Amino acid sequence: MPGTDPDHLAPIYLEPDTVRHVASTCLCLHAQRAARALARLFDNALRPLGLTNGQFSLLMALNRSDPPTIGALAPFLAMDRTSLTAALKPLERRGLVRVEAGARDRRSRVVAITPDGVALLRAALPIWRDTHTRLDRALGDGMPDRLREGLRELPYAAAAGADG
Repeated sequence: MPGTDPDHLAPIYLEPDTVRHVASTCLCLHAQRAARALARLFDNALRPLGLTNGQFSLLMALNRSDPPTIGALAPFLAMDRTSLTAALKPLERRGLVRVEAGARDRRSRVVAITPDGVALLRAALPIWRDTHTRLDRALGDGMPDRLREGLRELPYAAAAGADG
């Protein structure tokens, strides 16, 4: 059995120094932990409106006069089309978005925010602003802007790292 000592059938662990090194330097681990903490913070704040942070972001991305296709919206949100379609279902059931066939290409799906969706965004925005203000204050002088800048660069750096 791979990864075990055949004489004792006990797992053979990596060296503690290796584990500490990975835990302290892994950008993916730190990004995932930070994303979970932020998601929890905003999910809790938006819960009284029946919204998650992901739904809030999705509705914000749809708050435009020219409704996007699912194919155009998915990369903007860093989602695959299937996950985006699934995320839209509860919003569509609540009447917050409409998903319709495209006017030019009936095979494409266009997603539009409804007046009820805009009204919910208006109600959610003060909660989001207050939560963000408290978070920015807790992070300290300059840190929120440095984080945003670094996070905006991350997809390009990751793509460059994957290339070579």
